Amino acid sequence: MALLRSMWGVLSALGRSGAELCAECGSRIRLPFSFVYLPKWFSSALASYPKKPMTSYLRFTKEQLPIFKAQDPDAKNSELIKRIAEIWRELPDSEKKIYEDAYRADWQAYKEEVNRIQEQLTPSQILSLEKEIMQKRLKKKALIKKRAKLKTVNENWKNLSSSQKQVYIQLAKDDKIRYDNEMKSWEEQMIEVGRNDLIRRKMRNPSKDDTEEY
Repeated sequence: MALLRSMWGVLSALGRSGAELCAECGSRIRLPFSFVYLPKWFSSALASYPKKPMTSYLRFTKEQLPIFKAQDPDAKNSELIKRIAEIWRELPDSEKKIYEDAYRADWQAYKEEVNRIQEQLTPSQILSLEKEIMQKRLKKKALIKKRAKLKTVNENWKNLSSSQKQVYIQLAKDDKIRYDNEMKSWEEQMIEVGRNDLIRRKMRNPSKDDTEEY
């Protein structure tokens, strides 16, 4: 990856984009990673990205599910899949091999198709793909970190006593009252200047009880 960036820096320093120069010389920079194992959603640039083949077990499940469903139409799919999983575990190796061989053949065809697409990528597409993958990995890490923090907060809340929780509950109630008062004041100002479209529906159509109070 570092080599790819340094090469791009040299080409860019010549006054033209690396994509233009490499396109003219007809070369293709090899990806610094294999995206055979990358999920389809990893790049929006790969419109023709092939679908990964089903595993031997998933192939067996897809084949058996309609049969089980026809025999027991009222059963939930989750229950039927459990039954199919039990049958798969008891299936002789000779019968499993049929599905495993089919999976291996499909996987080989899948890898060949992915490699064919990879060879056709332009330098600009490679950089775009590399950037997109990096951004999504960082986003995933940030999401994992956020979930871990929320889990810690949740555990801390559970460990608080009722009296400690009551402090925060009261603060939340006070904030709600403050918000309602500020919102009501703002909406009254909007009505005065003729901007009824900005106020909440409840304020536009007050209930019968509300009108009777006035």
